[in-house]
Amino acid sequence: MKAYIVEKEAVAHNIDRLKAHAGGVPIWAVLKGDGYGLGAGAMAALCRENGLDRFAVTEPREARAIREAAGEEVQILMLRATTDREELGQLMDLDVILTLSSREDAAILEELAGERERPCRAHLKIDTGMGRYGFLPEEQGEVETLLRGLERVRITGVYTHFHSSFGKAEITRRQFDQFRRMCDGLEAAGLSLGERHCCNSSAFLRFPDMHLDGVRLGSAILGRVAVRDPLGLKKVGWAEASVEELRVLPKGHTVGYGAATTLKRETRSAVIGIGYCHGFTLQRGRDVWRAQDCIRGMLSNLKLLLRPSAPTVTVGGRSTRTLGHIGMLHTCVDVTDLTCQVGDRVRVEINPLMVKNLPVEYR
Repeated sequence: MKAYIVEKEAVAHNIDRLKAHAGGVPIWAVLKGDGYGLGAGAMAALCRENGLDRFAVTEPREARAIREAAGEEVQILMLRATTDREELGQLMDLDVILTLSSREDAAILEELAGERERPCRAHLKIDTGMGRYGFLPEEQGEVETLLRGLERVRITGVYTHFHSSFGKAEITRRQFDQFRRMCDGLEAAGLSLGERHCCNSSAFLRFPDMHLDGVRLGSAILGRVAVRDPLGLKKVGWAEASVEELRVLPKGHTVGYGAATTLKRETRSAVIGIGYCHGFTLQRGRDVWRAQDCIRGMLSNLKLLLRPSAPTVTVGGRSTRTLGHIGMLHTCVDVTDLTCQVGDRVRVEINPLMVKNLPVEYR
């Protein structure tokens, strides 16, 4: 049996640390990507057990799963603007807080709320540099006119999204100042915006002064942050498989497709039933092509060339290297110096977003 294991105790530990760092500021648990691959409903139920009652999603099916798992009393925010009437109808029926990002959004939300004869709630999205969804700061006058014309859409919050909170601080501070100025300007014009929120996980850890009225945390709950972690967060998941076969291979024998590894000694090899079709060693592809990104990629490859290292797994609490290419369904590992037998469990580190073809098990 192989599965992706989510350790409930590690999730509880992370939420406890994050709540302490938030100092009473509400936390929106971001469960986009079907709970980062772990199941939005199951993750919501676990977060609910640990005191979180606000969730953020990007798909109606995630909202439905959370509503069913965590109850009617929790708040759910849709982080993606949409003009799809079918999607909006599903979200309204689930009492989801919507994102208002354009004049077109506002018109459709007003119309659908009128058809249902009940108001809907929305958070206003401000674009401070991400370039996707939201009103620009220079459109403040147009936003004032738009908000004053709303009859059935109630604005209960306003937010933006930082694009580089893991990088140079001055860039994020510039975005924060833009956001704050626009919010202040709208409220000075007599408009009520409700809750302000802008921090993702990286900004939450680096900039406590930006916590405002709420923070949106996803990767931090999973213990997988892109910045220095001052809270001692734990990675909450790993893949687990078993040793399916043990073999003793002679010195000089090759392993895997393309004979990528030639053994330098007699080697005891364990075959485990997990491979790249399950997400092992898969990584996000490079999706930006600026000169500095290309140079960074070249340097990363050069480092691998100068100091090659094979992926590792954990057998009996000890780390050991893989042999040859990672196969589609199987991987060979070196257990020459380990006590190991068929059926032993093997721990394999996989980013949950890369997990495929594995059931998720909560322990």
